Order: sequence, then C-alpha cells, then structure tokens
Amino acid sequence: MSTPRRALILVDIQQQYFSGPLEIQYPPHRDSLPMIAKAIDTATAAGIPIAAIQHNAGEGAPVFAPGTTEYELHPEVEARRAASWKDVVKQYGSVYAGTDVAAWLREHDVDTVTLVGYMTNNCILASAVEAEFLGFASEVLSDATGAINLSNDAGTADAKTVHTTLMALLNSNWAAVAPTEAWTKAVESGQALEKSDLGSSAMAGAAMETAS
Repeated sequence: MSTPRRALILVDIQQQYFSGPLEIQYPPHRDSLPMIAKAIDTATAAGIPIAAIQHNAGEGAPVFAPGTTEYELHPEVEARRAASWKDVVKQYGSVYAGTDVAAWLREHDVDTVTLVGYMTNNCILASAVEAEFLGFASEVLSDATGAINLSNDAGTADAKTVHTTLMALLNSNWAAVAPTEAWTKAVESGQALEKSDLGSSAMAGAAMETAS
C-alpha cells in the first residue's frame, strides 16, 4: 500500500461550539480540543498541508455570524496558524460544497483528507460522504471531533449515542476512523489507517445479533 498523501482539514473549530445551544457535548470539547491541537502539531511537523474552515451563516444570523466572537476560530487553533494554511469560508455542511477545497487538494496532490473539528453529526459527516464522490479517501479522528444532543419530531439521541453511532457508520464505508494517537503513529510511519467496509461491518453486526 502506498503512503497516503494527506491534508488536515480543520472543520469549523469556531467559538460557537464552546458555549450555548451548539456547545459540543461528546466527547466534551475540553477533551477534543487538545486532540485537535495535537493533530495540528503532528501535521505541521510532517509538512502536511492544512486548511482552516469557518462556517458563515451571514450577517446578523443567530449563529456563525461574521464579526461576532462566536464566529472566530478558537485561540488554540489561531495560536498554531501558519502563513501556509489555506483559509476557507463555507455556507454548507460539507467543506467541499461551494468552495475550492477539492481543487486545492488536487493542487497539492492529496489523496487522503483527515477531518477534525465539529460537528460529527453535521459537517464531519457531510464532508466524509461527499469526499467519496470527489475521489478522496477520508480519515476521521474520533477524539478530535464531537457531537451535540439532538431531539426533534423524528426522535431523540444524546451526544454520546450520536457520536459513537456515526463513528461506526463512517468507518463502515466513508472514512477510516481512529483516535488521534493512532493517526499520529500512522503519519510518522507513512501508513494508512485501517478501515472497515460495509460487508465486514454487516457480518459483524449480524454475529452480534445472533450471539444475543
């Protein structure tokens, strides 16, 4: 297997997610933020291209409004910023939709995109799914992402259930999922992360049901 040509994508690590109704609940941001910082440091040391994404909901919007403190990237991210980073503003869930991120990745000969940031249940999911169509392999760092509690007319799910379910779902098809420590070792050794597939995940799931 050839060495992955990675880029690290920092997805919406904005102050909006650190308080209020969109505050990341699982893993709690006090745990995921240090992992995001570690991923940035690892990528920087390895010469991996980095893109910082910010979601823009428009002037005067109740969330992600430019000019507000909540719109800004977290200081832990800003403190690590380098001139080589690509800055991207998006309006949709996926980092690729309506942006030049895919073109930038191809310019850098990237074939594998590592996603960290927020939220698991929105922009991480959307980005990993769209990457399949665009021809990029995705990696999602399970402890450097996070979800919120959800409740609507279709049902209710706590953040832990949302996050862990989506990690299993993503690893079954759209992304290689691993903790930051495992990804760091993979970067240092030039290896790809191991990933499951839908057939294997289905067989293992069927075996669980039979055993119960």
